[in-house]
Amino acid sequence: MTGNDGKIYQTVKIGNQWWMAENLKETEYRNGNAIQNVTDNSIWAGLSTGARCAYDNSESNASVYGYLYNWYAVSDSRNIAPPGWHVPTDEEWKTLEKHLGMSQSEADNSGERGTNEGGKLKETGTIHWFSPNEGATNESGFSALPGGYRYDYDGIFYYLGYSATFWSSTELGANYAWYRYLYFSSSLVSRYINDKQDGFSIRLLRD
Repeated sequence: MTGNDGKIYQTVKIGNQWWMAENLKETEYRNGNAIQNVTDNSIWAGLSTGARCAYDNSESNASVYGYLYNWYAVSDSRNIAPPGWHVPTDEEWKTLEKHLGMSQSEADNSGERGTNEGGKLKETGTIHWFSPNEGATNESGFSALPGGYRYDYDGIFYYLGYSATFWSSTELGANYAWYRYLYFSSSLVSRYINDKQDGFSIRLLRD
C-alpha cells in the first residue's frame, strides 16, 4: 500500500480481508492537506479537529510504532486513507476476530473477549512488546505493535510497549467511538469505546 504522502506499507491477507501489517505513519490527508501535528498536551486535550502526534513527541518512536491519531482524523472528509483503503468499521474488526476463532456472541461483547485471538495478532518476542507478551504467535501476520496511546483528558502519553490501541471508524454518540486494545500480559482482544480526543494507532483495510 502506498500512503498519501508516498510511504510504502506492508500488507497481509487475513481471511478475505487485506490489512496493513504495520501502523499508519501518514502526515497528510488524501487531498494533500497536512494532518495537524500537536505536541502541546493541553491543546491536544481540547481538540475537536483531526490531529496526529508521535509518542512522547519523538519521531524515532513514530518511525517504529507509527503516529497516534485522534478520531477526528479518522472521520475527516479529506480522508486519512489513500484511494482503495479505509479505516475499518467495528463490524470489520469483528470479521477479523471471527476469522481468528472468536464466536459471533464473543465478538459482539465489549471488554475482554475470546481466547487467543489477540496472541494471533501480536508481533512475537519482546523487542517491542514487554515480557511476557502473553500468547503472541502472530499467526495472522498482522504484527500488532504496542504503540501506546495519548489520553484525551490531559494529553499525557501512556503504555508504549505495553498496549496496542486501534481505532475503528464506528462512533457511538457524539463523543465516543469503538476501538480495539491488545495488552502485553493477555492473549485476548478487548473492544471498548473511548473519547474521540484519545490518540490511538490506525490500521487500514482495503476496500
